[in-house]
Amino acid sequence: MSRVADLISNYERFVQLPWPSSVAPAQRVWMAVYDPVEERRLRLHLPEFETASKGAGYGWGLIDISNEFERWMGSHEYREAYFVKPELMQPELLGFFDQLIGSVRKQIRDMTADRTIISLIGASSLYGLGEHVKVSALVERVQEYVRGRLLVFFPGEVEGNSYRLLGARDGWNYLATPITA
Repeated sequence: MSRVADLISNYERFVQLPWPSSVAPAQRVWMAVYDPVEERRLRLHLPEFETASKGAGYGWGLIDISNEFERWMGSHEYREAYFVKPELMQPELLGFFDQLIGSVRKQIRDMTADRTIISLIGASSLYGLGEHVKVSALVERVQEYVRGRLLVFFPGEVEGNSYRLLGARDGWNYLATPITA
């Protein structure tokens, strides 16, 4: 049995648990933590997470942010200059991040309901974009819009409440509930 199969199996058990009705937004976030080398296999098996969610009586929505930076960069008027001197892009990344947050919030509003699991994939695409463009900041800025649960597919590690994207040196503490293989 693969690590992704173990993660799916653990998710299937976890999603069957009852949801407390009144919890803080940070407590409505679940982190499906997996080894980054399993990214392609995990994406292949995303429908199994949806099936498990629906089988437990919940709705399902998927938000993929994997290509958001590419779309933003591709439409930016100074993209050629940024390719030559990437350091020029740093001040503009906050604009990208604000646009990303707005996009994710809109998608959440469009699909959210009290009994819906909204999944977010593509967290690794934010790696290395600067100190203000982080998965932790994204989750913190969108979690209040989720009425059901937010399932973040997280390629990295968790130890206690400390999450490390792609095994990065510095992690962040978070109240989300981890689901691991």
